[in-house]
Amino acid sequence: MPTVLLLLVSNLFMTTAWYWHLKGGMTKPLAVVVLISWGLAFVEYCFAVPANRIGYASGWSAAQLKIVQEVIALLVFAGFMVTVLGEPLHWRHLGAFLCLVGALLFLFAGK
Repeated sequence: MPTVLLLLVSNLFMTTAWYWHLKGGMTKPLAVVVLISWGLAFVEYCFAVPANRIGYASGWSAAQLKIVQEVIALLVFAGFMVTVLGEPLHWRHLGAFLCLVGALLFLFAGK
């Protein structure tokens, strides 16, 4: 569980680092946006690296860690897309998410 919680926090920072400037930051110089995003990404790494170390030490494979991270990333991004960017969710988003959940189930089957 610590792995999932740490990955959740790291994805909140990474999604913000990658996409915050699309809403209200488009007038800022690109160099400023990159520097701010790097700062956010540094915080993200402070959560992602321990999450992966803890997960791996607990018996998760690298593939399992990556797929869990992708599922969390999509959930976080969907929330960000709707709440911050004001973009609607469509059935295609759900279909893509279900495909990743299927990948997750395949990788954890038999564990």
